[in-house]
Amino acid sequence: MRTLLSLTLLIVSGLALAAEPDVQAELRNYYFDAARRGDVAMLDTFIESGYSLNVQDSKGYTALILAAYYGQGEAVEHLLKAGANPCAQDLRGNTALMGAIFKGEVRIARRLLGTDCNPDQRNGAGQTAAMYAGLFQRAELLRDLSRKGADLNAEDAQGNSAARLADGEIRMPRSH
Repeated sequence: MRTLLSLTLLIVSGLALAAEPDVQAELRNYYFDAARRGDVAMLDTFIESGYSLNVQDSKGYTALILAAYYGQGEAVEHLLKAGANPCAQDLRGNTALMGAIFKGEVRIARRLLGTDCNPDQRNGAGQTAAMYAGLFQRAELLRDLSRKGADLNAEDAQGNSAARLADGEIRMPRSH
């Protein structure tokens, strides 16, 4: 079993790219775990070593998506400043912004709104960040999204829009 120190040395020495597959998997696990926990020192080790910041896990989550979802504002900031892609989508098409809104991480969501992502970016179900803000009654974020240019009347496949969701109107898929 490799220790954290030996893995850190592998990263720092730049051998991670040539490492065997199980070592690469261990490094990814440490990276994603550091993002979840907000371990900025460990994230900085990855960043300084040139580790691929946008690597995804089996669900398509990036470290930035995980940090935003788990409310790790300082980790979000470090990852963004280092060049992590704020527009990256997981396998369901959800972004870090959508995760932050879902979890009620208003400060993190506002920081992510300051990036160059399209405010109307859609997930696999055709939902936007504004629809999440409407559904979860995050009125302040809905206003911020509107100011950024989000279309509050854009609809998903069921006809839900951010404006309707904010009013408590939820349209569900019809059962056959």
